[in-house]
Formats: sequence, structure tokens, C-alpha cells
Amino acid sequence: MAVQVLIGVVVCVLAGLFGFLGWEVIRHKRNIRKQALLRQTDEYFQQHGGQILLEMIKADGNVGFTLYKREDIETATNNFNKAHIIGEGGQGTVYRGVLDGVVVAVKKCKEIDESRKMEFVHELVILCRVNHPNIVKLLGCCLQFEAPLLVYEFVQNKTLQELLDLQRSRRFHVTLGTRLRIAAESADALAHLHSLPHPILNGDVKPADILLAEGLVAKVSDFGCSTINEKTQVVAKGTLGYIDPDYILEYQLTAKNDVYSFGVILLELLTGKRPLSKGRKSLTLMFQEAMEDGTLVELFDNDIVDEANIRVMRQVAELANQCLVVPGTTRPAMATVAAKLRQLALADEVQRCPPQQPLVLEDLSYMEMGSTMSTWYGQSRTSGVYSLEDKPVLSVEFAR
Repeated sequence: MAVQVLIGVVVCVLAGLFGFLGWEVIRHKRNIRKQALLRQTDEYFQQHGGQILLEMIKADGNVGFTLYKREDIETATNNFNKAHIIGEGGQGTVYRGVLDGVVVAVKKCKEIDESRKMEFVHELVILCRVNHPNIVKLLGCCLQFEAPLLVYEFVQNKTLQELLDLQRSRRFHVTLGTRLRIAAESADALAHLHSLPHPILNGDVKPADILLAEGLVAKVSDFGCSTINEKTQVVAKGTLGYIDPDYILEYQLTAKNDVYSFGVILLELLTGKRPLSKGRKSLTLMFQEAMEDGTLVELFDNDIVDEANIRVMRQVAELANQCLVVPGTTRPAMATVAAKLRQLALADEVQRCPPQQPLVLEDLSYMEMGSTMSTWYGQSRTSGVYSLEDKPVLSVEFAR
């Protein structure tokens, strides 16, 4: 009996010892992994210019820009759970998250080139200072992942692209006054970006990047990966139907490229038609032919055209025509376009139009929002990047 008790005690002691040693091994491995992750996180931070950005922020004082920690981003997005995805595109994936009790959009960018590290940091410093009611606010970033993450304010509603699609399907009526107001707000936002000491050029202006907040207030996005100055691009960026023919020929990004793309958006708002038809005939070409033939009124959207506001619509068409002039050196500046649109939006004919009915958000889950109500924050499935080898294929005729 005593022997059995002794054996039992020894077995218990050995089991406890092995259990303790096993736990220590597991804890040691966890610490090793934790230390490795910390080293890797620090390497990413340095690699993306985090220390340089930190010094710039300190030197600049309170710029309202936050450097978020890796664990905060992981918690906010539930470790980048697919259920939190609200947009995917060529430059990255966008997740919905909650940071410090505030709903935000976390954009997981594609990797940046090591040679662009300093340029990327300077862009962030410039972008974080952009403060305009019609521009999506960049709140901060996280540089502790393999690729940088940008944190934007969350705008929960539809994009202008989705609003136009609703109008085309007759599921929602958008008044002329609302269209002109959205256009004026968007133009004002682009004009503000162009007017900065270091101008920000979008290079891919399209309805999918104009978010619509409560009250259908326009919020321009997709400037987080924009170009800060005018320089030749290695590859072309843009969306078919909106690309400036000048850019296709020269690959030199300028403010006039944004003006051209915005002119196409004006045509969409006036006509309700897509920039490219199923037969690949461009709306710009149809518009120019209608201007020459004197059949412009036939091209206008029947839902908004009437004798009372035809004068205003013709003036908007003339403004769009000025934006689409090729070559683009004679195109008006975005500030001029914005001022003219504000004036037209306040015209008596427009003010007498019936009020805009409110757009009520459907009660959708975030997964459903990803496909039907997604706020793309800079990306859409229509966005494309074209290599230099494709240049001959993208003719001026096709871009127009």
C-alpha cells in the first residue's frame, strides 16, 4: 500500500514537473514569437519612414494626425475579418473599423517602393493637413504592417456612381438642383486640392470616388495615393471613359487631366448616360456630335429637362464642353468650374424645382454593403492601370 502511494506521489510530481516544463516551453515560444513580431513591426515602421514621419509631426506641432499602433488596427478590424471589407480595388482593400469609439475606414494599401519612402512620408504630412468639408478626412496611418494602412473618416452612404445607377434604373429621382450642388461641391473639393502649396492631383476622377454623406453632401476621396506634383508617370492611371486624351499621349499628369475627367462627370449628370455605352461609343463623342448637330436637348436626361430650366442646362453643357477641350491648355481651372457651378445651382430656374426627396439607407449588413452600398474610399472595380505597352491600344478616340 505504501509503495502504491509512493508511486502515485512520484507520478503526480513528474506529471506536474512535465506540465510545468511544457508550459514554460510554450511560454518561451510565445515570447520568442512576440519578440520576433515586435522586431518585424519595428522594421516595417522604419522601412515605411515612420521615424521620419514621427519627427515631422513633432516638429510641426498639432497637425491632427494619429500614428496608430498595430494592435489597435487589428482590434478595430477584427484581424482584418472579411466581414469588415467595404471596398476592394487596384490600390488596396478598405475595412470598416472602430478606433477610440469612432467608426473609421481603414485602407490597406499595396506595398510601396523603397525608393518612394521619403515621397510617401511627405505626402502623408501634406494630406493630413487637408481640411475641407467636401473632402474625406485622412485621420492617420499605421506603418507597422508589411504595407502602410491609411485611416479615413467613415462616410456611410452611397457614392455618386451608385446614385447615378439608381437614377438610371428609375429607383430614385435626382433633381437638377441636387445634381448641380453635388457637382459644385465636388469641383470645389478638387479646386482646393489643386490650390495647395504642393498641389494634389487626383489623376483618376470618377463618380465612384465621390462619396455622398448624409443629405447627399459630396465627399471626394481617392487622394491618398494621388500625385503631389506634376511629373511623368511610370504607368498610366485612370478609368476608361474618364481618361484625358492628353494624358494618354504624354503620360504627364497635370491639373487639366482632372478637369477633363470632371467634364465627363458633368455629362453624366446632365444626360444620365454612362461614359461608355455597350457598343463602346463614348459619351464625350456623342455629346460633341450633338453640339455640332444642334440636337443637344435630345441627349439630356428626360427626368430633369423642361422649358423652365433648359437655359441652365445649356450653360452647364457649355461648361462641360470647355472642360473637355483638346488640347487641355485652354481648359478652365477647377476653381473657375466650381464658381460657375455654384452660380448655376443658385439660379432661379433651379431653385424653383421640386425639393429633393431624401435617400433613406436600407438596413443592410456590412457584407451586403460591400457589394451594394460600399464606400470605396478611392477604389472601384472600374478602375484600371495600364502599362506603357498598352499605350497604342488606348487611342484618343477610345478615351474620348
